[in-house]
Amino acid sequence: MYFVELILVILMSIIMIICVLISVAFLTLMERKVLGYIQIRKGPNKLGFMGILQPFSDAIKLFSKEQIFPIISNYLIYFLCPIINLFLSLFLWLVLPFLTGLYYFNLGMLFLLCCMSMGVYTIMVAGWSSNSNYSLLGGLRAVAQTISYEVSMALVLMSFMLLVGSYSFFDFYLYQKYVYMMFLTFFLMLIWMVIMLAETNRTPFDFAEGESELVSGFNVEYSSGGFALLFLAEYSSILFMSGLFSIIFLSSNLISLFFFFKLTFISFFFIWVRGTLPRYRYDKLMYLAWKIFLSLSLNYLIFYLGLKMFYFSLLV
Repeated sequence: MYFVELILVILMSIIMIICVLISVAFLTLMERKVLGYIQIRKGPNKLGFMGILQPFSDAIKLFSKEQIFPIISNYLIYFLCPIINLFLSLFLWLVLPFLTGLYYFNLGMLFLLCCMSMGVYTIMVAGWSSNSNYSLLGGLRAVAQTISYEVSMALVLMSFMLLVGSYSFFDFYLYQKYVYMMFLTFFLMLIWMVIMLAETNRTPFDFAEGESELVSGFNVEYSSGGFALLFLAEYSSILFMSGLFSIIFLSSNLISLFFFFKLTFISFFFIWVRGTLPRYRYDKLMYLAWKIFLSLSLNYLIFYLGLKMFYFSLLV
């Protein structure tokens, strides 16, 4: 019986990964179409019906190109980093509360923080192993950026953990039976939205890929499949952060139709920001992360801790 359950879990995991990768393909199409209409043009509309086959042609083009690598690079690490990066971004999907019996994580929040912290090493080592000054600078900037906002991200998650009283994201869904978390923690939601953009290296916080001064940053030496894997990892992270936002603030479970509407809207928010905002200045991000977000998230954590202690004192 246990063996059959294990086989079913493995099959469902493979189906989930395939669905995520197909969703990433069509998210790129959605982004190109939305950016096209923002800039008063059409976007992809030739291949198939309204450009619906464009993601598949892009995938064929990327994976069939010639693989080029620098001769003086650290060959094995250089090739492994994109694979590990994609693996970690797909691994994050395990923490979401699947009500179909796939997974249930009691310590999902801690697992999330561990995987997100590991992701920065792949970017740093990818920049270093290319043995290029431009890619090394991009990797170092990504490390500095990640450290600066992940402290605030951990404190924000700890505030939610104090409110809900659990590390499991399934309990977040149960906690919001009567009122959405976005109404209880509106300012923390705004902080989390900015942290989402920074976590996924998206505009206006795409400093690891600043074309003007870094020539595409840490991935400048990657081409063909290596670049495609880094690209897939970034966009799967966008979808994951959109789903996580829906669960934490909008009380979603993964078998309801409304979850997909919410996820699509948050993904649209990522694209909308990219189409309307210019790139932020690097020192301003550091000021925002260390001077504003850190103090705000710490104050909210102390406030919710005091609220929880006051509640328990009333019970006693």
